[in-house]
Amino acid sequence: MSSSKHSKVLRRLALSVLQPGFVGTQAPDWVLRAIDEGLSSVVLFTRNISSPEQVALLTSQLRAENPALITAIDEEAGDVTRLESATGSSRPGNFALGTVDDTELTEAVARDLGRQLHAAGVSLDYAPSVDVNSNPDNPIIGVRSFGVDATVVSRHTTAWVRGLQSAGVGACAKHFPGHGDVAVDSHHGLPSYDAGLDEIITQALPPFRAALDAGVRAVMSGHLLVPAYDPDLPATLSPRILNDLLRKELGFDGLIVTDAIEMGAVADLYGIGGAAVKAIAAGADAICVGGENADEATVELLVGALVDAVACGDLAEGRLAEAADRVREFAGWSAHLRQAVPADPVNGDIGFVAARRAIRLTGSVRDALPLAAPPHVVELVPATNLAIGKETPWGVGAPLRERLPGTTFARVHHDDWATRPAVLEEHALAPASGRPVVVVVRDAARHAWMGRALADLTTARPDAIVVEMGLPGTAVPGAVQVFTHGATAASGVAAAEVLAGSR
Repeated sequence: MSSSKHSKVLRRLALSVLQPGFVGTQAPDWVLRAIDEGLSSVVLFTRNISSPEQVALLTSQLRAENPALITAIDEEAGDVTRLESATGSSRPGNFALGTVDDTELTEAVARDLGRQLHAAGVSLDYAPSVDVNSNPDNPIIGVRSFGVDATVVSRHTTAWVRGLQSAGVGACAKHFPGHGDVAVDSHHGLPSYDAGLDEIITQALPPFRAALDAGVRAVMSGHLLVPAYDPDLPATLSPRILNDLLRKELGFDGLIVTDAIEMGAVADLYGIGGAAVKAIAAGADAICVGGENADEATVELLVGALVDAVACGDLAEGRLAEAADRVREFAGWSAHLRQAVPADPVNGDIGFVAARRAIRLTGSVRDALPLAAPPHVVELVPATNLAIGKETPWGVGAPLRERLPGTTFARVHHDDWATRPAVLEEHALAPASGRPVVVVVRDAARHAWMGRALADLTTARPDAIVVEMGLPGTAVPGAVQVFTHGATAASGVAAAEVLAGSR
């Protein structure tokens, strides 16, 4: 084979293992050219979505270049949503579903999401998160997990995978080998999961085994150090974890896709090109790159890094070809799955049904609810991790005002609280004078400032009703509390209905 022909083959192989994002609600010319040259996958984010109909047109435009193109999306149908980023998810997330603990409901919610994705032309969903949230201070998983118990997470993983795939969309279990017991956000740094082998085997791995048994054909690696298996390399870059553990021990022969390769946990150590090479060499088959690096230059950088790595011997050409083969196999499987299920975008209110069932109440509920008059609502707003879109609305004030006209609400952020001593008086207590007051928090136990602000508010107003939209923490003594187990739009509506007595 001539050198020029060989370089074209290598370029095609390198393109085929990338899953890049891009900017725009129509496919840029560079993406269409790349598909013609061998790009086998793309991933959609909020910036690519204005409506379900527009997404369907976009995926049709892409598939006109390659009918088997993998169109992926990071849609968890909970706090992390792309399709409904402008409105908030009309379905509750994993923690709410695990709280209800009805696997038929979980399967129905996932199937409902799958129908919507299928109609939009999506073939791979980077979901579910099957991490066991065993560390309550975890800054990246939290309510994205089905729960804190591996058995609960496993059975809902099975239900979610079956539900999604029954609707014609491939699921992807993440973040292998388990991102639930960490204290660092891998978007910014390298977390370490320091448990011993026995604990990992009993706590983190069972949900992945359940996903494999349920027929999942894609697994996403996590950017975290797991010293019990590999003290030196993050899981995404570790042959011991991807090949020895996932491939050999667990018997997975499907597609291994990386978490976004530009995340700080790996890119800060090796650069995105170096991280991509190490990931493929370690056993990954597809490189997700989509966050802030959604452009042609980044794709060319990664292609160049992979081709150069083969040329200098850092990456075996056979390994790159094997990865490309697995991408092609998944593309064929997902295309068949998509074609075998009729597109049915019709969805009911199963998401709202599930959100209502996830509500839990404590305190003297009968004395306080429903509210006797329109309240003032103060929402304490945390900084969220990068997986959750900053544009995605959440809270109780807006849906409550729809049900109780005259409701007012205000938001207090950390910077407001830290720099303006009178902010709670101005925005929470004074407007609530002579009226009911509702305090809405999100992971108050994980944000010290929020916990202190909540304590100040409930001391000043012992009759305050507290709505927790994150992980339930320590109970507020004497207060009526409403727990939604997630901050989706559906969860906000469910809480508002309880407060207003409208259901």
